[in-house]
Amino acid sequence: MRFSTSLVAASVASVAWAIPTPASPTATDAADVYAAQATALTESPTSHVKGKVFDRYVSIWFENTDYDMAAADPNFAFFAKKGITLSNLCAVTHPSEPNYMAAVGGDYFGLNSDPFTQVPENVSSVVDLLEDKGITWGLYQEDMPYTGFEGFSWVNQKTGANDYVRKHNPEILYNSVVTKPHRASLIKNLTEFHKDLKANKLPQWLFITPNMTSDGHDTSVTVAGQWLKTFLTPLLKDKNFLQNTLVLLTFDENETYTIQNKVFSVLLGDAVPEYLVGTTDDSYYNHYSEIATVEANWNLHTLGRYDVGANVFSNVGRSTGDQIRTFGPEFSSYYYNFSYPGIFNALGGSYWSPQPVPDVYSTCNERSILPSIKETWEKDADQTVYTGSLVVPDGYHIPVYPKGK
Repeated sequence: MRFSTSLVAASVASVAWAIPTPASPTATDAADVYAAQATALTESPTSHVKGKVFDRYVSIWFENTDYDMAAADPNFAFFAKKGITLSNLCAVTHPSEPNYMAAVGGDYFGLNSDPFTQVPENVSSVVDLLEDKGITWGLYQEDMPYTGFEGFSWVNQKTGANDYVRKHNPEILYNSVVTKPHRASLIKNLTEFHKDLKANKLPQWLFITPNMTSDGHDTSVTVAGQWLKTFLTPLLKDKNFLQNTLVLLTFDENETYTIQNKVFSVLLGDAVPEYLVGTTDDSYYNHYSEIATVEANWNLHTLGRYDVGANVFSNVGRSTGDQIRTFGPEFSSYYYNFSYPGIFNALGGSYWSPQPVPDVYSTCNERSILPSIKETWEKDADQTVYTGSLVVPDGYHIPVYPKGK
C-alpha cells in the first residue's frame, strides 16, 4: 500500500498539534498544575555518610514571631526542654524571602522584599557542597502542588487558603538547582516526607517548611506550636527518623522591626547528648550558621560567602575544632532589620550593588572553597569579596576587602 506524502505530513502535523506543550513549571493555573502533577519527576535517593556529630540534619522553619512570644508558647517550650535553646540566633534581615535565601546560599544579595526572585545560575548553594561529598538532600514543602513546582504561590483547592508560597522554599529560588531536573525532583510536597519516612528513604539533609497556616504566618504562634507538636512528637520516637539526627527549630524573622531581629531556636534530636538536654547556648548565631555547621560536621568545602566565619553551633564545634567567636558590646547595636545594598534590592540607586565574588582565598578550619566555585569565579577574584571570616556583619553594610587579603 502506498501513502500520499502530503497525507502523511498532514497526519504528523495534526499529531504534533494534538500533543499539548508542557506547562511552564511556574504556571499557577489550576489546569496546568493538575496536568503537571501527573508527570512530575520525584526522586528519593539515600546515603549514609558519617558525620563528626550528626548523620542527618533537619531544619524546620516558622514565621514572623518575636523571641519572647515563641519561647512562651507551651509547645515550643515543650521542645526547648528536649534540647538546646539558642538564645542569640538572629535573622539576617527582613522580610521572609531573603532569610530563606541566605540560609542555603550564604547571602541574600541585598533582597529586601518578597518578589519572584531567581538567583543566577552561577551562584551555588549548600546542595553543591552536599553533593560533592555524596550526601543526599531534600526539601519538603507543605501544600506544594507538585515536585519541582516553581510558581509564586498555590491556593489550597480544599480550603481556599493561599498556603504554599515560593518565598519560603529556599532552593527553588536558585537557578543552579531548578535548571537541573534531578535537583528539582528533590523539592517536593510534605506528603512525600511521610512516604520517604515509612520507606526509610529520607535524605541526610532536610529542609521542611509548613504552609502559611501551619507556620504561624497567617495565624499565630499557637497554631504553629500545635502543628509542630503534632508533626514532630511521633518523629522523636521513629527509628527511621532518628538516625543520629540533629533537628533545628527556628523562625525566619521576628515580628517587631524596632528590636533586634532575634528568633527563637532550638536544637534537639538523638544527636544532642543527654548532658546538653534542657540547656541554653547564648553564643551568637545567624542563619548562615546552619551552613557553617553542616560544613563542619561533614568536612565539606565552603561557598566562600557568609558561611565562611559564621559561628558553628557550639555543640558541634566542640567536636570539629571550630572556634566560636564572641563579640563585644557592639553586638547589641546590630538589629539586622535592614537589607544592605545588592543586586536584588528593590530601592535601587545607592541600594544597588554588584554581586560580590565568592572569597576564593580564605579557609575556615582548613575547609576551603568548593573547587568548582573557585574555577567559576577565580578570574574575577580581583573584585571585592567577603570578609565574613573577619567581622560580624552589622546588617547594613557589605563587609568587603580586595583580593581576599
